[in-house]
Amino acid sequence: MTAVYLDNNATTAIDPRVGNVMLAQFLDGPSNASSQHIYGRQARSSLDAATEAIGSYLGTRLDQPDGARLIITSGGTESNHQALTGLGDRGPIILSRIEHPSVVATAKWLEQEGRSLRWLDVDQDGLVQIDQLQPLISAEGCDAALVSIMAANNETGVIQPISKAAEICQAAGIPFHVDATQTVGKLPLNLQDSGISALTFTAHKFHGPAGVGALWLAPELRIEPVFHGGEQQLETRPGTEPVALVVGMAEALKLAVNEMNHSTEHCQMLRDRLERGLIDRHPDLVVQGKKHQRLPGTSSISFLKTDRQSMLMALDMIGIACSSGSACSSGSSPPSHVLTAMNRAAGEIESTLRFGVSKFSTIEEIDKSIDAISNAYNKLKKKTNVDN
Repeated sequence: MTAVYLDNNATTAIDPRVGNVMLAQFLDGPSNASSQHIYGRQARSSLDAATEAIGSYLGTRLDQPDGARLIITSGGTESNHQALTGLGDRGPIILSRIEHPSVVATAKWLEQEGRSLRWLDVDQDGLVQIDQLQPLISAEGCDAALVSIMAANNETGVIQPISKAAEICQAAGIPFHVDATQTVGKLPLNLQDSGISALTFTAHKFHGPAGVGALWLAPELRIEPVFHGGEQQLETRPGTEPVALVVGMAEALKLAVNEMNHSTEHCQMLRDRLERGLIDRHPDLVVQGKKHQRLPGTSSISFLKTDRQSMLMALDMIGIACSSGSACSSGSSPPSHVLTAMNRAAGEIESTLRFGVSKFSTIEEIDKSIDAISNAYNKLKKKTNVDN
């Protein structure tokens, strides 16, 4: 069968309209926005226009003195790293147990450097237990310095209580960082008066180019740089800005926001069709996080009595591209820390695959995938029964 791409949580295909805009920018001449000659001024104009456009689609002004800022980065991992290492003082960091590996790994590195960590639990369906946040902020007689909670989980798609967390952090005067990598361009967002201090996103999650992302900062929020050596971006993130990539990110975000209603309806329809089609044939399947509101295109399914790696390889051989968890850790295939934090049964943790559809996915692809996944599951279950 023709290959079907169902791994859109990991990355998305670039929208051809975005590619055309980027090509035009690439061909427009040398683009170093720091240069003072005409080419540099043209690049600066394109960069500023793209940045301000991004702000408008996020519901924030980026053209005000001492106002909100956008730090251009290489993507979500760098943005998360800069937020955790550069915000707040040296006090404790609060984060949930289901954060993306780039957040968890950075936090654990900071712990080795002497900072303490405080963890928010989740329920069995993957929702952060927000009632734990206030007690954790003032635990052990020492107020936390930073709170970091993702907007929606990259494995289960469960949407997290960000508004409530922002209220609690504002009342406590604690900076609040949100990893919105999976939600920007997919869910409505208005950063104005949101209570969020810093927000991470990256273009390749909403059909933009890989290699560019951003960290949004609320007005007057100070952050320590990760890199040193140049004056770009107010010395917060030195280095020549990738003008064409930023222009592409702005175009991709514009399209995502303008087409969000249709894309949401389309992706949710395909996700539900995939889940119903598989469960009708295999009632023993478990859809993770189904009791809570989820991203429209994300489905995390446990194929009981199989091994996730065997299932993943079997599907890859027949042209179904999906994943066994976060793309940043799937190569080593450790047990999902997300499902472990959810206290799911061992059989579910060992057999879960993630599927992600996009606006480019079709009903025909989903129907073909249902047949192919079902056949692969039957064969692997049969083999497991014989082995046992």
